[in-house]
Amino acid sequence: MLELNQESFYVTHHIQKIAAFFAAMENFAEKLRADGHQVIYKHVDAPGNTGSLNEELSKIIVSEDIGCFEYQQPDEYRLEKQLSEFCTSLSIPSKVFDTEHFLCGRDEFTAHFAGKKTYLMESFYRMMRRKTGILMLGDEPLGGKWNFDHENRSKLPSKYHLPQIPNIVNAISQVLERIQNANLPSIGSIHNSAIAWPINRAQALQILQHFAHNLLPNFGTFQDAMTEKDAFLYHSRLSFALNAKLLHPLEVINTCIEAWIENPERIALNQLEGFVRQILGWREYMRGIYWSQMPKYAHLNFFEVERKLPDWFWTGKTKMNCLHHAIDQSLEHAYAHHIQRLMVTGNFMLLAGIHPDEADRWYLGIYIDAIEWVEITNTRGMSQFADGGIVGSKPYCSSAAYIQKMSDYCAGCPYDSKTKTEANSCPFNSLYWHFHVRNREKLERNPRIGMMYKTWDKMQPDVQQAVLRKGDSLLQNIENL
Repeated sequence: MLELNQESFYVTHHIQKIAAFFAAMENFAEKLRADGHQVIYKHVDAPGNTGSLNEELSKIIVSEDIGCFEYQQPDEYRLEKQLSEFCTSLSIPSKVFDTEHFLCGRDEFTAHFAGKKTYLMESFYRMMRRKTGILMLGDEPLGGKWNFDHENRSKLPSKYHLPQIPNIVNAISQVLERIQNANLPSIGSIHNSAIAWPINRAQALQILQHFAHNLLPNFGTFQDAMTEKDAFLYHSRLSFALNAKLLHPLEVINTCIEAWIENPERIALNQLEGFVRQILGWREYMRGIYWSQMPKYAHLNFFEVERKLPDWFWTGKTKMNCLHHAIDQSLEHAYAHHIQRLMVTGNFMLLAGIHPDEADRWYLGIYIDAIEWVEITNTRGMSQFADGGIVGSKPYCSSAAYIQKMSDYCAGCPYDSKTKTEANSCPFNSLYWHFHVRNREKLERNPRIGMMYKTWDKMQPDVQQAVLRKGDSLLQNIENL
């Protein structure tokens, strides 16, 4: 097991992300040794560690007189390419094995959509439900519906109760010392040389049990809600544990189903199905899209945009309260939930015409659960529509109305969420129309967007011009918003 510079320099990661992965690796190595396995583990600052996967593997093959090189299928395209090319250079045989960490194989995903023009997530989700039998009665969905999403879009009430989360504190001063010694670049903050993320299976299972029995009863209803008062709300905080392979997705799903069976009066089916869809549906779907579309997917730029990400995305120093809060939270915790990512930070990037490479670099670096196979499909696809509709049937964007509806951000903001063209109007309002107008040729024939252009065309010409002038001004002064 190797802590490598190459994994820390291809993008600038959050300090908690680097530390959590190194700490989880080290914990796993200790567990393997305790179980009687022989483990070679090299720290990132160890003398002679070149930081290159190829060079370190080559040295081990020679020093240990390895007769066959075997490895687990990597999750990222760049690593698969690197390992595949490495194997062709070897004078010894090599073998690759499936990770067995996902519920849908790469080839299975491609076969499901063979001959189809679109990659419809709902079609894939239903196939996975039938294949696994999860939440099924024979060939029919439990509860008579495949999807309870319309019941899962409530704003957080002014008074709500969150059970106390498990007190997980991992001291990582030695890991941080290694990171510093190796001069690894990072963003974000870490407090008291400790992280609250799980770095072993016992901790991950503790968080899973807490979610299933205490948070799942309200998860679905409030999964889209946003507030300044709490970073995590009813979300599971399991994505890092899943992506670091501390937990298997099936055990996560089954634990939640068992909690529902034990207490169906407390955990409604819509709460359970909403969570199952995220793991069995969306997570597996994102991976399938990734492996079916790479490497060309990483270069898609449907709107042909070029704008650089504003500097305040790296500091949180913006007057827009929703963005200030979402970015500050991300820098502090290496975490934001899916609606903060999609409808706040991602929404702004899309409306402002930020280059998809800039968006990828930010999302891949700042979040603890961000590994390219899941980050780039969510960012370049769902969030930025840079893939032109492979993942989403339309761009997911909104004016301030959605943020005002689903959060308490607007109440503490100097910008007015109700107006478009005033000096203190929320930037989202004019940028929303500015985005649609400048991309009309690409979007007008989309059946899910046509109504927006009819609404725009009904506006008085002087109103239209005022909105577009406001949008132009905002984009010209984007660093000062």
